[in-house]
Parts: sequence; structure tokens; C-alpha cells
Amino acid sequence: MESAKKTNQIHLGRKISRIRELRGMKQESLATELGISQQAISKLEQSEEIEDSTLEKVAKVLGVSAEAIKSYTDDMVINYINNFNDSSINHGPLNNYNCTFNPLDELIKALNANKELYERLLASEKEKVELLKNR
Repeated sequence: MESAKKTNQIHLGRKISRIRELRGMKQESLATELGISQQAISKLEQSEEIEDSTLEKVAKVLGVSAEAIKSYTDDMVINYINNFNDSSINHGPLNNYNCTFNPLDELIKALNANKELYERLLASEKEKVELLKNR
């Protein structure tokens, strides 16, 4: 039990990897944000110990504190998810909202409407230019 506790506290690289994955971030993205290579991130995630200054930078990009990385456990995430899915949260008027349309379809319609308006305005301006040229 002692060694399991020690492993859980030490391997910061694995913790960074898990948090990065939970955030839906690829190694390449983290590397870009930190201004280093993807290979450097891979090496970092294989490291048991990481300098505090590096840990602070990584934590900032991941949107967590360095202390959160140090104290991270998979059990904490499971407990958080279980508490978040608690049925008591599902009460209230905002939680009963059912979307009856696809927001992306509506966005595309709006963009197409704007494109049509732009094209009509452009055609009108071209007509004006032609009229002024013919004067």
C-alpha cells in the first residue's frame, strides 16, 4: 500500500499526460503552447520528477494549478464525475431544455444569408461604378 501511495504522488509526467488527455489536448498542442517540440512533451510525460518552473508553465497551459497536478489522482476524477452526475443537479428550468434544431444548421443558414446580402450589395456597388464610368 505504501508503494502505491508513493507512485501516485511521484510520477508527475503521467499526471500531466492524464490531465492533458482529459482536457482533450494533444501533445502537439501542448508543445506549441509551451514553445517546445512534441518530443519534448513526450519526454516530459515520461519523467517522474519535473522542475517546479516547468510544472508551473505546463499547469498554466492546461488551465490548472501546479498543486492540482501534484495532487491529481484518477479517483478524484471519478468522484468528481459521480458527483457531477448526481440526480439532484437535474432539477430546474434550464436543465429541461431540449434543443429542437441543429445549431450548426442555423449557423450555416445565417452565414449563407450574410453571403447573399454581401453579394447583392457588391452587385449594387458595381452598378454604381459602371454608371459613374458612363457619365
